[in-house]
Amino acid sequence: MIASTQTNHPLAGGKSGSRIPTPIELATAKLKSAGMRITQPRVAILAALNKCSKPTSIEHLHTLLGGESCDLVTVYRCMAAFEEIGLVRRAFLYNGTALYEINLGQPVRYHVVCKASDQVEQLDAETSAEIATALRAVEDKLRARGYSDVSHIVEFFGSPPPTSRIGTLSPLAHR
Repeated sequence: MIASTQTNHPLAGGKSGSRIPTPIELATAKLKSAGMRITQPRVAILAALNKCSKPTSIEHLHTLLGGESCDLVTVYRCMAAFEEIGLVRRAFLYNGTALYEINLGQPVRYHVVCKASDQVEQLDAETSAEIATALRAVEDKLRARGYSDVSHIVEFFGSPPPTSRIGTLSPLAHR
């Protein structure tokens, strides 16, 4: 377990400090607020996930960890726990493999996967905002009908247009 080195001393960046918390500090604070322990494997998994610029698979995370931090079963268990408390979100399911991204309160990013090349393109902010608005409306209607714990997964897959920008897309290497 990682020992706490926090202090309330004003020069240590405590409550009165203006230092912006790191993504890992935000993630561990979310773990604490959910009543979960802060362990070295969990911190290592969060750090590896935070370094990924696009959704990634559990197997790829395990590869990034190098096997010394934790075994594959631990990564699966931690990711399931992280998803349950909303710390990660399942971005999409690709060829039977779930891909995850860290969720630290930023807007949801939607993607489209090219069927021809397996490359991923992140949708622009305006389109993502439109999708999020439509999904919130559907979730609100479901809650009004009595459903609880409503969630969703949105997946977009497509064949490239004839004048494709495929060369500008980033490959989906995290399967």
